[in-house]
Amino acid sequence: MSRLIKKPIVVPNGVDVKIEPNKVTVKGPLGEFSMDYTYVKFRMDGNQIWVEENKDVNLPPRLMKKAKAFLGTRWSLLRNMIVGVSEGFKKELEIQGVGYRAQMQGNTLVLTLGYSHPIKIEPPEGITIEVPRPSLVVVKGASKELVGQVAANIRKTREPMPFARGKGVRYVGEYVITKEVKKA
Repeated sequence: MSRLIKKPIVVPNGVDVKIEPNKVTVKGPLGEFSMDYTYVKFRMDGNQIWVEENKDVNLPPRLMKKAKAFLGTRWSLLRNMIVGVSEGFKKELEIQGVGYRAQMQGNTLVLTLGYSHPIKIEPPEGITIEVPRPSLVVVKGASKELVGQVAANIRKTREPMPFARGKGVRYVGEYVITKEVKKA
């Protein structure tokens, strides 16, 4: 069983959590999310939410282990929803390399990464992309999963190259192991 469920999830002011049978809805200043669930039970106690095992469901013993595995996952998903609608999430990417740069053209991110053409990335609904300087890209949004996926897609356009002194797109603070080129 997960250790996370021993701690409550604190709901900040301005966030409404509605618990229904098999569905949780979280609404806040940055958006609204809902999650369907089974095998677990959410209990509201003031401004705290406790995640518990659902004892009302009769499951065979082989599925009880699977049901207990969902407790920590649902705790984390609910907490991410609450943090997302109240504060939001952000990922920062840095671009390293001579001539490599990023810029915004309207709502589209345009990356110049040494290819014969610029790469254009259109952010999905609920995601904002900012370029404070040509070598830094900031991805913001309320959904942790979507922010991480968009940042990973941007990084995938030119991953850091170990033999080229690590040039490419990387997360801020990411350490890239550089290798020496073979000598003839």
